[in-house]
Amino acid sequence: MPLSRALGQNVIVDNRPGGNTVIGAEVVVRAPADGHTLLLMAPSFTINPFVRSKLSYDPLKDFAGVTRLASTALVISVHPSLPARTLKQFIALARARPGELTYATASIIGGQRIAGEMFKDAARIDIVNVPYGGGAPATTAVIGGHTTMLVANVAEVAPHVASGKLRALAVTSLARSGVLKDVPTVAESGFPGFDSTNWFGAVARAATPKNAIDRLSAEIARALQLPEVNDALSRLGLSAAAMSPGEFDAFLRAEMERNGKIIRALNLKVD
Repeated sequence: MPLSRALGQNVIVDNRPGGNTVIGAEVVVRAPADGHTLLLMAPSFTINPFVRSKLSYDPLKDFAGVTRLASTALVISVHPSLPARTLKQFIALARARPGELTYATASIIGGQRIAGEMFKDAARIDIVNVPYGGGAPATTAVIGGHTTMLVANVAEVAPHVASGKLRALAVTSLARSGVLKDVPTVAESGFPGFDSTNWFGAVARAATPKNAIDRLSAEIARALQLPEVNDALSRLGLSAAAMSPGEFDAFLRAEMERNGKIIRALNLKVD
């Protein structure tokens, strides 16, 4: 592993699934603040404070950004039988049938839901979210015609677009996806500046020495530039997206501010 070689010690992945990163975050916040224990997290880290009534930690006060790792575009797609070949046509259909169309996401909270709600607001349409227990069942639901539209990661959608089981209308990133090069962005489809991606990052305990955080950030950034790492990310529909610790801290604050506004408007809670 490139990071192990750079640091001169083993890097061990300790999977602690559950609670949309809450369980893993609780492990890290109790660990020594020495830079040896990091939390790898996703957008749910910035969403949990607004949908859970009790958290044993504060995402901003108890953690310090190390770096963003990677990002992936989300894809807005529909079943090929739907009479909408472009995003503009889908919007026209949704406006003609307010409250009738649905969109599937991998969970009730998460990056897909945030992107879906941002799109609804930008397009001024009324479509209903149907959350599923993961990306695979959400994708299957749209392929099977049980829900109208899907918001999902590129890697989950691309094979079904290639086989003709789904029609991709737009990607939610500012730039087109290298996996679906012919699919326009939401921004290109009439909504300049629209940007909502899934991402992954690393944080440490807030009291971790700055020199330890800076070294970790630099070594991770170097590892992300290696061809073999980029190839592995590409196969998953991901792009390296390293940030400095300060940049990532600012990014997390901006994500929390944006997501908080959306979730409060939805009055969404999971407990």
